[in-house]
Amino acid sequence: MSQHFNTLIIGAGFGGLGMAIRLRQKGETSLLVLEKSHAVGGCWRDNRYPGAACDVPSHLYSFSFEPNPDWSRRFAPQPEIEAYLRHCAEKYDLMRHIRFHCEVRSARFDEEKSLWEITIGENEQLTANILITATGQLNRPMIPAIKGVESFPGPAFHSAEWPDDLELKGKRVAVIGTGASAIQFVPEVAKQAAQLTLFQRSAAYVIPKADKAYSRLTLALLRRFPILQKLDRGRIWTTYETRVLGFTSLQWAMHFYHFLFRHHLNRAVKDADLRRKLTPDYPLGCKRILLSNDYFPALAQSNVTVECDGIDHITAEGIVTRDGTLHPADVIIYGTGFRATEFLSPIEITGRNGLSLNQAWKEGAEAYLGITVHGFPNLFMLYGPNTNLGHSSIIYMLESQIHYVLECLRTMQEKSLRSLEVRADIQASFNASLQTQIRNTVWEKGCTSWYKTESGKNTNNWPGFTFRYRANTREVNLNDYQ
Repeated sequence: MSQHFNTLIIGAGFGGLGMAIRLRQKGETSLLVLEKSHAVGGCWRDNRYPGAACDVPSHLYSFSFEPNPDWSRRFAPQPEIEAYLRHCAEKYDLMRHIRFHCEVRSARFDEEKSLWEITIGENEQLTANILITATGQLNRPMIPAIKGVESFPGPAFHSAEWPDDLELKGKRVAVIGTGASAIQFVPEVAKQAAQLTLFQRSAAYVIPKADKAYSRLTLALLRRFPILQKLDRGRIWTTYETRVLGFTSLQWAMHFYHFLFRHHLNRAVKDADLRRKLTPDYPLGCKRILLSNDYFPALAQSNVTVECDGIDHITAEGIVTRDGTLHPADVIIYGTGFRATEFLSPIEITGRNGLSLNQAWKEGAEAYLGITVHGFPNLFMLYGPNTNLGHSSIIYMLESQIHYVLECLRTMQEKSLRSLEVRADIQASFNASLQTQIRNTVWEKGCTSWYKTESGKNTNNWPGFTFRYRANTREVNLNDYQ
């Protein structure tokens, strides 16, 4: 007989922990969090590469209900964020509700019983009235299919799978990719490697990171007067909120950030040919804008080479580019990002009438408010389609989603509803309006990015202010549901 829970959450990162904490505060005890790995933390547990850190200030990249006055820097490094999430799980007594090493294989909605049947491991069955997914958008590494990759005998790995015992001193290192992770670990690798060759498909816009360590006095004041951290959080949120205009209705405002990029590049890189290689050929903001103070200086070092010719194949000796040149390597590191548009994969989710989520999303993932999907009653997603941000903190969005899910559950309880499912016309109307707004953003200015599917549909970003999203998720309108 399968074990039953009222609420089951998949994932123990920021979303899953935040949801579980709020449910516990509402008195929910029939609760289980399934985590495929050995510990809480999500992407902040997995991405342990040298230099890993957040690009949103710490006071905003944390739960509003659990401020941390002890961040060492304005932009927290990975170990501190992972420790913060462990602290939250322990403080709010969540560990007894979490099962580790439990990867969900499938979930099927039983219409007759109005509950979800979840399969984990080999063939263990669980059931739940409510299923909440908090698997994130950046949890499945993307490694490109390059011919000959199996012939390379040395260490070859994605940055999210960084080996603990890796030794790079004196090695020839090849780095493939120039995304948000690469710009953080490349400077650290360059300090150790005898030679670093960076294979770049497209240049990134990198602007200075206004980072600094907090002084002892500042930390003492933050601990003594919690209101100071709240005020700083509000200041950061307000500042970042205005930046969305540069992506949407006031794209000319990006000229300022283009100046910052150009000035930053010119100061760090004196070689004109290298500056040319590092200058993007697409509008700023079309892809993720990156923050780093040491990336450009690292690329200007004598032991670093930037290679822009495409990769043809990999051999036992290294990487061969399309012009036939062999670039010797002892280690290959993939900084190639994640399968961000493959939401909830590889979990097989089946809703009403045998409808699979893959079928429902064959034209690209979509949901109402990024949270609920027609055909899948009692399924709620955190960090779902079109809820990613290019300008602010995803934690703010997650807290809006968590509030909305709680409101849905409260409404179901008050109205004695066995199930809640968004109407097809409501979901379609919402997403039609969303895609119309996206067409007028800088993300649609001709570049390819992890925001989009192969067909070109932007399934990841929210094209507006976060306060507008919060307003949309403040209350549940039962007319939106069946």
